[in-house]
Amino acid sequence: MHLLHTTTKKLEEFVNPPDYAILSHRWREEEVLFADIHQEHAKGMKGYAKIEGCCEQARRDGYQYVWIDTCCIDKNSSAALAEGINSMFAWYENAQVCYVYLDDVTDNGDSETESAFAKSEWFTRGWTLQELIAPTSLFFFDSRWREIGSKNSLAGLLSSITRVHANVLTRVNAGSDKLVATRESFSVATKMSWAAGRKTTRPEDRAYSLMGLFKVHMPVIYGEGEQKAFFRLQLEIIRTSHDQSIFAW
Repeated sequence: MHLLHTTTKKLEEFVNPPDYAILSHRWREEEVLFADIHQEHAKGMKGYAKIEGCCEQARRDGYQYVWIDTCCIDKNSSAALAEGINSMFAWYENAQVCYVYLDDVTDNGDSETESAFAKSEWFTRGWTLQELIAPTSLFFFDSRWREIGSKNSLAGLLSSITRVHANVLTRVNAGSDKLVATRESFSVATKMSWAAGRKTTRPEDRAYSLMGLFKVHMPVIYGEGEQKAFFRLQLEIIRTSHDQSIFAW
């Protein structure tokens, strides 16, 4: 696992990672990738300001390391990419804190249902479902890195936006065992409904982004198409679960 040092902005690789903060965000133009982060031109890329904001917030919270998907996974390596996708849920779950950066929310003072917060694109993306559910501690920030609120304090609103039951969201400091118990109390069909309507850039990611939620692992085969990827996901779920509601999907 690669982590970015919040002061040096250098990647370091760990087998047993130290405490770290993790970022959840919406990908935009000119993201700083693994191959860019150590290059001088990275500072001139549009995505670098987001990295700086994340590192600054982490330093304020006392963390030396952050994990950011854009620059901490070598997507040119099929092995590294497969490991990242299969480990993603665990990496978010094991983080000490998750920062959700909403670049399309400019006013942090209004969290009503019809606000920019509720309408953020972040809530429409496939990967952000597990990024919402997995972390124990999660805080939302607007485009200027002003805190909007926590997953716990906004649980009611978040539940109405995402259809994810508040019990899944409000297990702050309860530990992963409580999360497992809470997740397993909902049927496969219910959990699938949480992902319904969410979009991913690559069609296969509609399936791959759900592996962690269902606690399954499978090979990553980009190019197989959404239908085949989803079929393989269903087979893995059936292999580990007796929940018949999966046949509704």
